[in-house]
Amino acid sequence: MTKNNWWRGAVIYQIYPRSFLDTNGDGVGDLPGIVEKLDYIAGLGVDAIWISPFFKSPMADFGYDIADYRDVDPLFGTLSDFDRLLAKAHSLGIKVMIDQVLSHCSVDHAWFKESRESRDNAKADWYVWADPKEDGTPPNNWMSLFGGVAWRWEPRREQYYLHNFLASQPDLNFHNPAVQDATLDNVKFWLDKGVDGLRLDAINFCFHDAHLRDNPPKPKEKRVGRGFSPDNPYAYQYHYHNNTQPENIGFLERLRGLLDQYPDAGALGEISSEDSLATTAEYVTDQRLHMGYSFELLTDDGTAAYIRGTVERLEAAMVEGWPCWAISNHDVQRAVTRWGRGDASPALAAQLVALVCSLRGSVCLYQGEELGLPEADVPYEALQDPYGKTFWPNFKGRDGCRTPMPWQDGEQAGFSSGHPWLPIPAEHRAISVAAQEADAGSVLNQVRRFLAWRRRHPALRVGSIRFLDAPEPVLAFEREVEGSTMLVVFNLSSTEAAWPLPEGMSPRVADHHGLPSGTVRDGTLMLPARGVYYALID
Repeated sequence: MTKNNWWRGAVIYQIYPRSFLDTNGDGVGDLPGIVEKLDYIAGLGVDAIWISPFFKSPMADFGYDIADYRDVDPLFGTLSDFDRLLAKAHSLGIKVMIDQVLSHCSVDHAWFKESRESRDNAKADWYVWADPKEDGTPPNNWMSLFGGVAWRWEPRREQYYLHNFLASQPDLNFHNPAVQDATLDNVKFWLDKGVDGLRLDAINFCFHDAHLRDNPPKPKEKRVGRGFSPDNPYAYQYHYHNNTQPENIGFLERLRGLLDQYPDAGALGEISSEDSLATTAEYVTDQRLHMGYSFELLTDDGTAAYIRGTVERLEAAMVEGWPCWAISNHDVQRAVTRWGRGDASPALAAQLVALVCSLRGSVCLYQGEELGLPEADVPYEALQDPYGKTFWPNFKGRDGCRTPMPWQDGEQAGFSSGHPWLPIPAEHRAISVAAQEADAGSVLNQVRRFLAWRRRHPALRVGSIRFLDAPEPVLAFEREVEGSTMLVVFNLSSTEAAWPLPEGMSPRVADHHGLPSGTVRDGTLMLPARGVYYALID
């Protein structure tokens, strides 16, 4: 069978099902809601959808704590609803990727319930259990990403179990081959159903240091990371021993062996380590993952220098793999707020979509990004995220990017007939899908035009990338495929910018992308505020 590598250069639309569309009035989005809006998604011009977890779960971490890997939580619907979703998506030419959370599960999972009962049952070593120190304290100094120590006491075994995230998310022991086998069998269940790809959550967390060595302390001036703030105790350590272990490579190769039995399938790994770009390059090869993405563009720094430096670092390290880029997802402040710094304008929103879709690699666009949604200000009394509740008020959690999609104006924004699980701000309702549909110049319609235009330019989908020297706020690079070169330039500011073209360059403008475009005057490219420039180079 021939592989078509559909994922290479694909635009993948991320759906956070709780917040997409609620069809039964309980205030929480569901799988039938996704089915209902698949025509809208197809109209965006994306290649695939990635659906965040919809599996059976007590929802302590909103589905990332899985109690049954092979069933749909009743909150979201049924397995037959998923089958309908898969069939309709495929009929519309949309590939379907699903989240797989392999490193940990829920305390409600049958495996853990059995494992915790004793030290000698059939699943006794399916989780990371450890004896306390002589004084009863945890076996080492590892910290949880969600705050506090990464160990929870279990009186039935008189041992601690490891949880890199919430205490209700015990880590599986991947040093046990039976755990690997069972995990791969769960993955096979969904591949057999016909899913086209997997988004692998926290994939570098599967293995821990078998010797349980302490993590070394991190100096105060270096307490920065991706996905956590400097005041989180997790930031106080170098995480050399609780994730990103060498044994993970062998498991990834086993996983790839399974995926290769399904020639159309692709895997996207989420990677957050001490050096995420280096780990991504190591994990994404022809024998491991198809694609990898990190939090490196999910930061507060949206300068041209930072974007160029980040992409060039990965390009230098990733000699054979394929990257995937995202500037928004369900875990970080929305991009127009984060990078706009007070200028969350429609022009910025459309430009950011074009920017991430012009880098070499595949792309993840988060629901609402096509509308230019800014971060919602969720008051403490409405907060749902346990991460935010722990670190309030310095870190308000992830609810601000998870508020429901505004489909139309009105109190519930067309999302639900009931009370939404998170409040929908008035500023979101004002830029709803219905409002933007009626405006030819809206962010939504600009995104549609741009994605349709991008499809016609192979250099933007699969070409190589080479950056050109340019001063802030100009970001300039070339994309090249089979001898055809496209010049791509962005003005990342809200005022006009100028960039002298390299000597001897005579670009031919490539228009009809629908965004504010620059013009060349006497060898200098003049870019309007938030302007772009695409041109072919002979």
